[in-house]
Amino acid sequence: MPPCAHCWPCRGPRSEMSVPGCSSSPCSSPVTLVLLVYLVFTRFWPISALYLAWVIFDWDTPEKGGRRLPCLRRWSVWRHFRDYFPVKLVKTHDLSPGHNYIIGSHPHGILCVGAFCNFITGSTGFSELFPGIRPFLTTLAGNFRLPLFREYLMSGARVAPAIGLCPVTRRAIGHLLSKNGTGNAVAIVIGGAAESLSCSPGVTTLILKNRKGFVRMALQHGAFLVPSFSFGENELFRQVVFEEGSWMRAVQQRFQKMMGFAPCVFYGRGLTSVRSRGFLPYARPITTVVGEPVTVPKIEEPSSEVVDLYHGMYVRSLLKLFNDNKTKYGLSEGDELRIV
Repeated sequence: MPPCAHCWPCRGPRSEMSVPGCSSSPCSSPVTLVLLVYLVFTRFWPISALYLAWVIFDWDTPEKGGRRLPCLRRWSVWRHFRDYFPVKLVKTHDLSPGHNYIIGSHPHGILCVGAFCNFITGSTGFSELFPGIRPFLTTLAGNFRLPLFREYLMSGARVAPAIGLCPVTRRAIGHLLSKNGTGNAVAIVIGGAAESLSCSPGVTTLILKNRKGFVRMALQHGAFLVPSFSFGENELFRQVVFEEGSWMRAVQQRFQKMMGFAPCVFYGRGLTSVRSRGFLPYARPITTVVGEPVTVPKIEEPSSEVVDLYHGMYVRSLLKLFNDNKTKYGLSEGDELRIV
């Protein structure tokens, strides 16, 4: 499963995102942590000591783009991952390599499969569709603090052509937009953890009305805003959605505030049969459509009024993208995009 990408907070960046909804950190992460602690009390303690020293030395690397290891991006498993659903990337407008971009990725869904497959693996031909553009996807900063898992995440970053993961923090995104040249496209799953709680087939609800930190960041760096929408993302799992005001919803929201992700109650298909229930996603087509860039000037200290202006422009561009393409990719004419 891909690491979930997380959301941008409404008042400014913090170490949260993408990814959103459910934590996507693999189950092996707690296991590796326990193993490293266990080794401290054995004759193999130098392994833990050396790794701890390495983590301390390497602590800031995620904030600076990670490390290059192109072989992971070329894994054939990503092509199989793409074809399982399948996942497709659609371009509507060119992106000039002479600018930097913040790509808003919607909706979050349960696992952000569309964002992961298109902006990280390269299996859908991003580099061919957008030559000269290096895409990155932001994810929970906490994912880069997990033993060994952090090495896996960073090894996929800054490859050539660059497709990588970075923490959804002001420092990390600012580095990519100001110290990495032009032609960078940082994808942020704006709705994040909270949005995944409203993920259900046939209903498209985006948490965006008060999420303005990404717009402020774009203005400060003169990065153009690009809306994108993954049609079919909400169809991969069936989720038990608890009503607002219920005690279970309150538990989810409290957990989200404390941990940065929300515990979702969902199910997919089983391992042996599509008719059984399990935790594999259903094989449903996902089409990610990348829209027209919103031109953004560089203003180091944008006022709230200016942020609101460009936030409104972004929302209108996203609504147009959704309405122009919904009937092409599985939705009906009557389906609406709700922004809360």
